[in-house]
Amino acid sequence: MRRRPLLAWPLLVAPAALAPRRSRAAGLPVDVALVLAVDASGSISPEEFRLQREGCAEAVTHPAVLAAIAGGLVGAIGVALVEWGTPGGAETVVPWHRVTDAASAGALASALREAPRSRQSWNAIGDAIDHAAALLGAAPYEAMRRVIDVSGDAPDMRSRRPAPAARDAAVAAGVTVNALAIAREGSNLAARYGDEVIGGPGAFVMEAAGRPDFARALRAKLVREIA
Repeated sequence: MRRRPLLAWPLLVAPAALAPRRSRAAGLPVDVALVLAVDASGSISPEEFRLQREGCAEAVTHPAVLAAIAGGLVGAIGVALVEWGTPGGAETVVPWHRVTDAASAGALASALREAPRSRQSWNAIGDAIDHAAALLGAAPYEAMRRVIDVSGDAPDMRSRRPAPAARDAAVAAGVTVNALAIAREGSNLAARYGDEVIGGPGAFVMEAAGRPDFARALRAKLVREIA
């Protein structure tokens, strides 16, 4: 990991005066800082929502995901969960967790299962990307990569800033935006997400065949993102 060279400070500056600045700038290292930005809009029934939360918990504790984490240069990732839907109303429902092993993954899985559902409506994906990008900007990590993982079952609707503009701003800030399309039969959602949502180095869309397939698709997506 590349670090800035140390500068020679004038002797009149006391070392103690510099310590608070260094501590604020420092962060725990991670291979990836990842925001799971999941659809919690009114189109999702309580049972579908349960499947989605269980899918997130199952994915982060799966052996394949843990192996991908262990195989990184740092051997750690940072994960937070954002729920979106309402224009301007995306909400961080699970704050940052640093995952390094099965125990820390289990703690994250418990938090994912137990967090109350936020109140959402519509499908404001652009505002979700803006919220997730801000969350990444304030993350307590020194991350080699920063990724937003948007999952949903409908295209962008009623965002204060449309998804393509929010995506472009995130990419300009060094963030990659990937997507998981929860498709219905005959849907072109994956193509819409490819055009309007994803961006950045190596960005991609994956597709889940309905919510029962969410855990498998998210697991495969996490392995690809981490590795």
